[in-house]
Amino acid sequence: MKIALVDGCRTPFTRAGTLQKTLSAIDLGQVAVRELLVRTDVPADLVDQLVFGTVVHDPAAPNIAREVGLATLPHDVPAVTVSRACASANQAIADACALIELGHGDCVVAGGAESLSHIPITVSDKLSQALVQASRAKSLGGRASAFSGLRPRDLVPRQPAIAEPSTGETMGEAAERMARENRISREDQDAWALRSHQLAHAGHEDGRLADEITPVHVPPKYEDVVRADNGVRADTSMEALAGLKPAFDREHGTVTAGNASPITDGGGAVLLMSPRAVKAHGVTPLAWIRSFAVTALDPGDQLLQGPAWAAPLALERAGLTMGDIDLMEMHEAFAAQVLSNLQALDSDTFAREHLGRSTKVGHPDPDQINVMGGSIALGHPFGATGARITTTLARELGRRDGEWGLLTVCAAGGMGFAMVLERA
Repeated sequence: MKIALVDGCRTPFTRAGTLQKTLSAIDLGQVAVRELLVRTDVPADLVDQLVFGTVVHDPAAPNIAREVGLATLPHDVPAVTVSRACASANQAIADACALIELGHGDCVVAGGAESLSHIPITVSDKLSQALVQASRAKSLGGRASAFSGLRPRDLVPRQPAIAEPSTGETMGEAAERMARENRISREDQDAWALRSHQLAHAGHEDGRLADEITPVHVPPKYEDVVRADNGVRADTSMEALAGLKPAFDREHGTVTAGNASPITDGGGAVLLMSPRAVKAHGVTPLAWIRSFAVTALDPGDQLLQGPAWAAPLALERAGLTMGDIDLMEMHEAFAAQVLSNLQALDSDTFAREHLGRSTKVGHPDPDQINVMGGSIALGHPFGATGARITTTLARELGRRDGEWGLLTVCAAGGMGFAMVLERA
């Protein structure tokens, strides 16, 4: 595989309910795609396909890709929405690569968006059935009769929860269990979180992160402009993080709001091209996508440990070892998850028992991992994070004159995603 990653960009990532709360995921996706086309100077009519990821679907517009495309691309460009939990944008990029490899297009836009300020609120099954029955009734009495069997508890909205349908366990609870089983200390989790904030702050201050962000003019008046991520805490410290209470296991837990990624709004997009299109249009890409891998494990086991399976497979498909990797980007759902995956990659026992390898896979020096912070500081709009990570890695490889980059993402359902980039 050799697919060109021409460029990428994203909106600011902002905490849900704050600066971008009036924007839908569709709005955020449109901003990202529109800016991407401007930055790459690629005419919209050159785009053959659009693939976009999201996790929390809007019931009124379930194909977010089509709505994003209708506002940014010619109306005859096909668009499809994909969803692989936190790796949804990664899956969109992978699907775009497959379309290009199959010859179904030479130029594809991929990415994702999420507005966790706009989470659909569901109702009980009894209320739902009553509403449907009432809508079909032909008289006022019939409509009233539809609600006659309801009790007060049936009228209470269901609280949104990110839980595994197969186990009932939330991601936070899974991270807590992983921390306990893998002996990841609270201090180590807080130290990783502090590092994330410090590096993200530095990335904003020196302009590297600003380079990948497009300002967003906020409706309805469009006078307020969001220019940067608002979750980065430049003033946090180990003492401040240590003072936060556990979020999931209140008595003995180590996972807190400080060492976990926040609920976030944002969108991101990348432009992909075939080698033929790159040559024909005189484009200089940031990087080449050389391989990817998706793996899955039992959600009742180490739910967020998928990257430890996916990374070696992606490396193998690219003909590389971890020793070849110059930079690595890891999605930081939780510090406990990052540290657990790094522990597994650095374990001979894990390699033998789970990967069928005689020795450990290894990982780069921590100084080469998430060099401008990660999701703990920057935020995590589920459907968009993969586009951010891919863009950040490709851009930073060029800045540092690195050759090979590896990215990993854990996802609900016990899945893991990994991709290898080669600097162009």
